Amino acid sequence: MSPELIGILGIVALFVLLALRMPVAVALMIVGTGGIALLSNSRAALATLGSETFVIATKIELTIIPLFVLMGNLASQSGLSRNLYDAAYAWVGHWRGGLASATVVGCSGFAALSGSSVASAITMGRVALPEMKRYEYDNRLATGSVAAGGTLGILIPPSTGFVIYAILTEESIGRLFMAGILPGLLLTGLFIVTITLLTMWRPSYGPAGPQTQFGEKLVALAKAGPLLAIIAITIGGIYGGVFSPMEAAGVGALLTLAVALYRRSLTWGSFGKILLQTVRISAMSYLILIGAHVFSPFLARTDIPGLLTEALIGLGLGSYGTLIIILVAFIILGTFLEGFAMLVLTLPIVFPLILALGFDPIWFGVIMVIVLEMGLITPPVGVNVFVVKSIAPGVPMGRIFAGIAPFWFAMLACLIILLIAPQIVLLLPDTMFG
Repeated sequence: MSPELIGILGIVALFVLLALRMPVAVALMIVGTGGIALLSNSRAALATLGSETFVIATKIELTIIPLFVLMGNLASQSGLSRNLYDAAYAWVGHWRGGLASATVVGCSGFAALSGSSVASAITMGRVALPEMKRYEYDNRLATGSVAAGGTLGILIPPSTGFVIYAILTEESIGRLFMAGILPGLLLTGLFIVTITLLTMWRPSYGPAGPQTQFGEKLVALAKAGPLLAIIAITIGGIYGGVFSPMEAAGVGALLTLAVALYRRSLTWGSFGKILLQTVRISAMSYLILIGAHVFSPFLARTDIPGLLTEALIGLGLGSYGTLIIILVAFIILGTFLEGFAMLVLTLPIVFPLILALGFDPIWFGVIMVIVLEMGLITPPVGVNVFVVKSIAPGVPMGRIFAGIAPFWFAMLACLIILLIAPQIVLLLPDTMFG
């Protein structure tokens, strides 16, 4: 068989294994190792598997994943996420749709600690959904704001999505973190505008909450102060060049642990659960990266990325026309694939094409993350929708999808803005590293 045919059969086999519910990491390792064995020999295949496992396991940059995951888990356990939501509610809860806006703001803040869409949606959803139900919010707006706000977790730094993108493409983690800040704030603002327009159109969707006094606002803000300070220290420290992203992760985890201990919100039992959950998430991330680094050499030997690049460029659609085809494909794939899986499956094929088309790899990293999150809330599957369904079991799936739709268009608007004005993405990384 020709290398190209082996590559195509390998990709088909990979999707078959995923359809059979095999873990992504295992499927990547099996197909990558088997493909290299067919193209070369079994000794080369086993050597690749062993060496890539060692390289990933000893990569110092990846320490950022367990540290930021630990930081997010500690913040949730210590009540910092609740304090952030309460502060946002105190300042904007008296608006129409104020609780939904507070949820989005809370998600954006918690995203700066957890780096995970799922963690942001679950943590803030458990706090916000009962409150919105108590104030008789339409369940479409309630669930939609949680699902949409959760997507900020993979965009606002620290983002595990950016870490994995950086490892797979050998780009700077620090530049990607800085690149995500302004788009994250832009998307947060667009979500709030969406909520405002919805409640202007249908006031019953999000009734105004009780007015709080200015003193109460300050008290709520003060309670959220530790979390805001940790965010400012970690992200500000990276931007100011005080410490690297890895050092920022360690500082943030230590500060969050100190706050949790000061508040006496940790027990030996809860701390053990936090550590176990952190290890599980980190191990999953490491395994996926090992699988990706076994699968990528296999694909490279088949020359499929090169053939795809030549084919798409040969269509004469121009750089942006080709990019739009890629983004649409991402949205479709994202309806049934988890975000990390999407990154490791598609980047080895697409990234060489992006470089050939002349796009900035840092800018494309932000664009790709936004498109992945659009796919994860897109019917008919929409993986993130099931996360919201798990914390709102009484809301029919159809109403959750209906609630998400306006926010999906807000994400599309954000994407179009960043396509037109890439300097929004590149301003901070160019200022920091320029």
